[in-house]
Amino acid sequence: MNSKSRLQIPRPTARPGEKPDFSYLDLSPAGSIDKPPIDARTRDIEHLSGGLVRVLDEDHSAKGAWNPNFDANQLQVGLRWMLLNRVFDERMWQIQRQGRISFYMQATGEEAVSIAQGMALRPGDMCFPSYRNQGLFMYRGVKLVDMMCQCLSNTRDMCQGRQLPIMYHTKTGNVFSVSGNLGTQYPHAVGWAMASAIKGEDHIAASWVGDGTTAEADFHHALTFAAVYQAPVILNVVNNQWAISTFQGTAAGQRRAFAARGLGLGIPGIRVDGNDFLAVYSASLWAADRARRGGGPTLIELVTYRGGPHSTSDDPSKYRPKDEWLSFPLGDPIERLKQHMIAEGHWSDARHESLVDELRTEVTAAWKEAQKHGTMTEGPWLDPATMFDDVFAEAPRNLDSQRRRMLEVERGE
Repeated sequence: MNSKSRLQIPRPTARPGEKPDFSYLDLSPAGSIDKPPIDARTRDIEHLSGGLVRVLDEDHSAKGAWNPNFDANQLQVGLRWMLLNRVFDERMWQIQRQGRISFYMQATGEEAVSIAQGMALRPGDMCFPSYRNQGLFMYRGVKLVDMMCQCLSNTRDMCQGRQLPIMYHTKTGNVFSVSGNLGTQYPHAVGWAMASAIKGEDHIAASWVGDGTTAEADFHHALTFAAVYQAPVILNVVNNQWAISTFQGTAAGQRRAFAARGLGLGIPGIRVDGNDFLAVYSASLWAADRARRGGGPTLIELVTYRGGPHSTSDDPSKYRPKDEWLSFPLGDPIERLKQHMIAEGHWSDARHESLVDELRTEVTAAWKEAQKHGTMTEGPWLDPATMFDDVFAEAPRNLDSQRRRMLEVERGE
């Protein structure tokens, strides 16, 4: 036996040019994980953090206690929103490549996370998203035109040109602003949930981070406060296997499931097939009901895969096999739900293609409208004077003075 210690360097199972290898993923058969009552003690449901809650099997049949038993209409609603998310992403990616917006991030392969969880939450619940939750904004009522205008930083930009593209927000939809500093939204969500509990409301909060963010301090601070004060919050870890070019093992994902991170604090964890629309919905509804009835926080790990580049600034061919997305054992969430609906007699390939065409027309029309409010190269232009707005409740003299001087320069005085 070698008595010398050795530094462990986490490495991905496959690099460019090698065969994709997902042997490190622990998968459970569909329907094999039990669904406990929402008042179960954390110590009695620790197994949920190690197994994998799945509803859809390889034959696209729904199995087990976690099956939400959706009717045809509910299934079609979910599929439509996921498809809209993907069609929108594809269009915006093309627009960025044409040089018409500066930056974009797709949610390819992760659409079930935003849409299924959005459907499981109530309108009064507050969401603290990450930058791949654009489907959540769509589902909560943000118009495609407004999302496009934010990416254009034009005269209709909800952020008035003050945010990086894709960092949307909606006050009426109860979705907090996306933050470029990932992890900050976790403590915000816990604080909001604590305030809701103090006021005696039944609203809960939900937040999303990636696997890489679990190595940041904000993640652990949030879990501690959530546990101590039993905040009514759902804390989601979207484990899409890659934190930009860093494999999830660098955040210790190969040691133990991310869902188990809260067990030491008494926070139950559920590891869920993030590409199974039905499983994501059911687990999220379970956690939401638990929080509303005083059961405190739940940590949900959504096992999925980032199908595209991290962003328009990324080239994943430099660090992972080119065809890795096609080899991911949990498949494509949209295709899986589509095949389930066809198997149930609720859908067909023809209806699917018709819906895709309809959504592409909708996205194209939204883009034509968005351009009317200005682009990176064509007016109308955002008024520079708006930089002085929304900074102070009452503008101080020095700010008023700066505004006047700017206007005088514009007039040539």
